[in-house]
Amino acid sequence: MDILSITGLVLGLIALLGGSVAKGAGLGALWNFAAFLIVIVGTLGSVLLQSGMPSFKRAMQIFRWVVQPPPNNRKKLIAQVVDWAGTARKQGLLGLEAQVARQPDKFVAKGLQMLVDGVEPDTIRHMLEIEIEAEEHADNLAAKVFEAAGIYAPTLGIVGAVLGLMAVMKNLADPSKLGGGIAAAFTATIYGIASANCFFLPVANKLKAIIRHRTGDRELVLEGLVSIAQGENPRNIEARLGGFLH
Repeated sequence: MDILSITGLVLGLIALLGGSVAKGAGLGALWNFAAFLIVIVGTLGSVLLQSGMPSFKRAMQIFRWVVQPPPNNRKKLIAQVVDWAGTARKQGLLGLEAQVARQPDKFVAKGLQMLVDGVEPDTIRHMLEIEIEAEEHADNLAAKVFEAAGIYAPTLGIVGAVLGLMAVMKNLADPSKLGGGIAAAFTATIYGIASANCFFLPVANKLKAIIRHRTGDRELVLEGLVSIAQGENPRNIEARLGGFLH
């Protein structure tokens, strides 16, 4: 569980709600159905228009990484690779066959299976590099779904404000409606700017950072598997993979 992400979301809500109360606007001023329709529903429509279905579905799948990121203990990962190297040195590559079924990560399982099958080191590197690149590209497209929402939301907030002011202009003859109408008009701007800067853009940047780290983990495993296939000493493998800790 990522405590920083949860804390950030909570502080963002506190800042918005508390600020509204402290400024004297009250919580009720933050709710306006028309503004919600224009900004939030409009942003969703823009994102769906831009994104392909695979990217949108992947974005919904990896959103959980914001509060529950994938395991990222590289010291433990290096120790595991070194253990595989020791097993291969003592029992041969076929000794790793029992490890394949135990791996929850399909990427790691695939790499170990290639080792067991006696695939050449260069072929292992080539095939796994393709998979790493394809996975990173797909995940970055998914992260850009939230980034796009952060770009569209403020603009749609301005559209909502303009539409609200247009409605106010029609009621100039009735001064009693002007104050509430103007306040409602600017609610759309709040929705757009607040959702972009307190949610959509931070989520996109968080996911991109996680994806970069996840790619680094993949590259670590790749280097370890290729080194095992080349028959390198486990101590040398450990020293080489130690560079990924920096």
